[in-house]
Amino acid sequence: MNKQQLAAKIWESANRMRGKVDASEYKDFILGFIFYKYLSEKEEQFFLGEGMTAADMEQLVEEDEETVGYAQNRLGYFISYQNLFSTWVKAGNDFTVSQVYEALSAFSRLVSPLYKRVFDGIFITLQTGLSKLGDNTGSQTKAVRDLIHLIQTIPMSTRQDYDVLGYIYEDLISKFASNAGKKAGEFYTPHEVSVLMADIVAHHLRSQDEIRIYDPTSGSGSLLITIGDAVKRRMGDEDGIAYYAQELNQSTYNLTRMNLVMRGIKPSNITVRNGDTLEEDWPYFDDSDPSGTYDPLYVDAVVSNPPYSQRWEPEGKENDIRFAYGVAPRSKADYAFLLHDLYHLKPSGVMCIVLPHGVLFRGGEEGAIRRNLIENDKIAAIIGLPANIFFGTGIPTIIMVLRQKREESDVLIIDASKGFEKVGKNNQLRSSDIRRIVDTVTARQTVEGYSRLVTKEEIRDNDYNLNIPRYVDSSEPAETWDLYASMFGGVPVQEIDALSKYWEALPGLRGELFDAANGHCVQPRCSCIADVVWGHESVVNYVSRYKDAFSVLRRQLVATLIGDWERVDALSAETSVANEVFDLIEPFALVDKYDAYQALDDAWSVIAADLEMLQAEGFDAARKVDPEYVLKKKGGKDVEVQDGWKGHVLPFALVQDVLLGDEASQLRDLQDELSRVNGECESLKEELPKEDSEEGEAEEPCELTDEEIAAKQKELASLQKKLKSLKKQIKERELSIEERIRELIGALTNEQVYELLEAKWVAPLMDNLNALPQSSIERLIKKVNALEEKYRDTYANVAEQISETERELGAMLGQLVGDEFDMLGIAELRKLLGGE
Repeated sequence: MNKQQLAAKIWESANRMRGKVDASEYKDFILGFIFYKYLSEKEEQFFLGEGMTAADMEQLVEEDEETVGYAQNRLGYFISYQNLFSTWVKAGNDFTVSQVYEALSAFSRLVSPLYKRVFDGIFITLQTGLSKLGDNTGSQTKAVRDLIHLIQTIPMSTRQDYDVLGYIYEDLISKFASNAGKKAGEFYTPHEVSVLMADIVAHHLRSQDEIRIYDPTSGSGSLLITIGDAVKRRMGDEDGIAYYAQELNQSTYNLTRMNLVMRGIKPSNITVRNGDTLEEDWPYFDDSDPSGTYDPLYVDAVVSNPPYSQRWEPEGKENDIRFAYGVAPRSKADYAFLLHDLYHLKPSGVMCIVLPHGVLFRGGEEGAIRRNLIENDKIAAIIGLPANIFFGTGIPTIIMVLRQKREESDVLIIDASKGFEKVGKNNQLRSSDIRRIVDTVTARQTVEGYSRLVTKEEIRDNDYNLNIPRYVDSSEPAETWDLYASMFGGVPVQEIDALSKYWEALPGLRGELFDAANGHCVQPRCSCIADVVWGHESVVNYVSRYKDAFSVLRRQLVATLIGDWERVDALSAETSVANEVFDLIEPFALVDKYDAYQALDDAWSVIAADLEMLQAEGFDAARKVDPEYVLKKKGGKDVEVQDGWKGHVLPFALVQDVLLGDEASQLRDLQDELSRVNGECESLKEELPKEDSEEGEAEEPCELTDEEIAAKQKELASLQKKLKSLKKQIKERELSIEERIRELIGALTNEQVYELLEAKWVAPLMDNLNALPQSSIERLIKKVNALEEKYRDTYANVAEQISETERELGAMLGQLVGDEFDMLGIAELRKLLGGE
C-alpha cells in the first residue's frame, strides 16, 4: 500500500487501540515508540554499513565502551542489542513492558555529551506515562506489544522510507490534533496553514545558501519542518538549514525534537529549548561554557503560531530590548510574541506569525505598538484567514508578515476568509486557496474584492486601525432593482454591461441574446437561453480553442509522467506543470487559473503516490495485487479478514473498464436488470395488503379483489425468484471478473500498463481541466436566466393580475345571500375591492 493508505490503516488501528486514553496523551505513546523504532533501525543500518553482520549485532552491549563511544560520536546515542526495537518484536509473547522501562533508562545514560540538548530526556513523557496504558503490568504489556506490532509495519530502511515515516508521523499528529479538542492548539498548526507560511518564507529566502529558521512556540515542530522543506527545495542543500525552536510544554518539547531528528536533520543543525519564550529568551549559553556557547540568535526567518491572547507578566519588560516598540498588556500576550519574533529577525529576514483578528484593531498598549510598527514600516502584509480553521478554536485569525527592513511603506491587506472547504468539523484551506494567497503576497498586487495595497497615509487617517473590512470589501454586492425595468419590463443595459468579460470573450453572443429596445433596457430575443448560447459560433470556437491548447499538455504529461516515470520528481514536476497550465489558460479570461490549479493538485495526489511506489518498488509494482481486508466481528473482537483482492497500483475497476469492456457492460446490464426487478417488487408490495400490521393497528382498506390479490402475489413470487437468480448471477460474474482481472494484472504488457496509467493519471486530469470552460459558460447562462426572471413580471402585470382577481372575487361575492347584516358586510367588502 502507498503511504497514504498505510497512514490511514495505522491511524484506524491506533485510534481503536487507545480505548479510553485521551487522544492528546495517546499521541505521546505511539509517536514516542515510532521515534524509538527510528533510532533503533538507524543504529542497525549504521553498523551494517560499517561491516557488521546481523549476528555481530547481537554482541552490542553497554559494557563494550569502544563500540559505545564509536556510535555516540557518529549517531549521538547507543542502544544495546537487547534494547533494540527489533529485539522487542522478536520476543513475541515473551516481551514485557519492563523491557521498555529498562531500554529508555539505558538510552538516557548512553546519550553522547555532545548531543545532550537534542536527546537528553526525550523519552521522559513516554517513560512516565506508560502506566496509563493499563491498570497492571499485564494489561500494560499487552497494550505496548500491540503498539509495537502496529508500528513495525512502518518501513524505515531507505531514504524514501524515511519520507514515508515523516508523512505518517505528520498524519498521526494531525489526526490526534483533530481528536484532541482545545488541547490540539498546544501542539499543532494545521498543515495547510504551515504550507502557506512556508511558501511565503521560501520565496523570500530563495537566493540564500545558508539559512537559520526559528519557531519560538514550536509545538510538534511540524510548522518548522514544513518551512525547512519548502526552503531546501529551492536552495537544494538541506544541510545548509539550521533549526532553532523553543517550547514551554515538556511533552510537546520532546515531540519537537523527535520530529526534527526523524526528518534526517543533522543533530548539529538542531537547537531546541524547553522554556517560556517570553521569560527565558536567547542569548542562549551553557553555564559550563558561557563564552564558547554564547549565541544571541538572529535568524533569516521566524515562524510561529503562539497561544492566542494568553496572559503574561509584563512587569519590568519596558527595559527589555525586545519590546522597544511597546509592552503588550497583561491580559493579552499577542504583541509580546510578535515583538519577540521581530527582535530575533535579521535585517534581510522575514517572519510570519498567526494571531487572533483582534490585534488589528484593539486599542490601548496594543494600539500604540501597532502604530510604532506601521510608522517603522515593519508590517509587510496581513492575511485574513477563514474562521474555524484551527483545531480547538473557531475564532477568526490572521497571518501577519513582517520584515525588519523594507523599501516600501505600504501594507498589503488580503481577505482570504472566503476561500476554504469544509472538512469534518473544521474549515480547511485548499491548494488553490494557498496558491492564490502566495501569488498575491509575492506580487504585492491589488485584486478587487480580495486584496489591496494600502498606503501609510490612509492607515494614519484610520488611526492605525488595520481591521480588514476597512480596506478590502469581499462581500457580495447587494441586490439592486431598476425602477424603469420593474415598471415596464426589459433587462437594464447596465446589468447586461456588468457581464462584459463574457461579451468580450464571446463576440456576437450579446446581440444574439438581446434586442436593443431603448437606451435603458434590452429585450430577450429567445425563450431558451442555453440552446442559443451553446449553439453560438463564438462559444463553440472558445471551447474548441481551449481543448486544442490543452491537448498539447496531455501529450506532454504522457511523455513525461509515463514515458520517463523513473526520473520524475513528483514535487518539482507538479510546479512545472502548474506553470504550463497557467500559461495555457492565460488567453481564456473566463477560466479561473486557480480552479485549474485545484484540478491539477487533486489529480496530482494520486499521481505522486503511484510514482513513489513505482520508483521505490520498480515497474513490476503495477503488476501486483494485494489482499483486500475488512473488519469483521469474531468472538466479540474486530478481526481483519480477507475479502477479495485489489490492485497494488492499478484499481480493478479501471482494468475492468479498459481491458474487459464487454464483460463490464454485461455485468452492468445485469445490475440494471436487478435494479429494475427490485423496483417492480417494491411497487407490488405497496399494492398488496399488509400482512404484518401491529396489534390494534387499523388495516388500510384494500381495493383489490381476492383474485387480483392472488394474481399479484403470484407475480411478486415470480419476480422475487428472478431477483434471487439475478443476485446469484451477478455474484458469480463479479467473482469471475475479479479472478480474470487478477490474472490480467499479473500478465500485463508494458504497453498495457502505460495505457492504464494514462487512464488513471492523465485522463481524469484532462477531463477536469477541459470541463472548466463549460463551467464558465454555465455560469453565464445562469446569470442571464436570473436577469430575465428578475424583470419578467412588471409592476403593470402584477397590478393587472391583482385587479382581475379583485373583479373575480367581487363577482363571486355578488352571488352570496344572507341576512340583512351579512349583505351589508358583503357590500362593504365589494366596495373596498372596487366593485359596486
